[in-house]
Amino acid sequence: MSNVSLTISAAERVQSLIAIEGKPNLMLRLAVSGGGCSGFQYGITLDDKVNDDDVVSEQHGVKLVVDETSMSFLDGTELDFVEDMMGASFQFRNPNATSTCGCGSSFSA
Repeated sequence: MSNVSLTISAAERVQSLIAIEGKPNLMLRLAVSGGGCSGFQYGITLDDKVNDDDVVSEQHGVKLVVDETSMSFLDGTELDFVEDMMGASFQFRNPNATSTCGCGSSFSA
């Protein structure tokens, strides 16, 4: 079971992106990799494959896939989709991040 949660807003945005792609079997893949201005960076992709080390869950009609290594950095994280005057973006609320960069796409743990 995944300890990463999607808000309804994030799930609705992912569903619309999957609809645009026209491939209903796509899943949301979250990952963490080295890099970014704070040490680690988030990755968000649509994927149709599940690897041996993936943790898969379904939330609000979206299949969420996270590899075991990334899960250790994302445990307890909430992914939201926010639209405001500055634009629209996915936002990570990660309790494991000790600091984040200004753009919100990288963090340190």
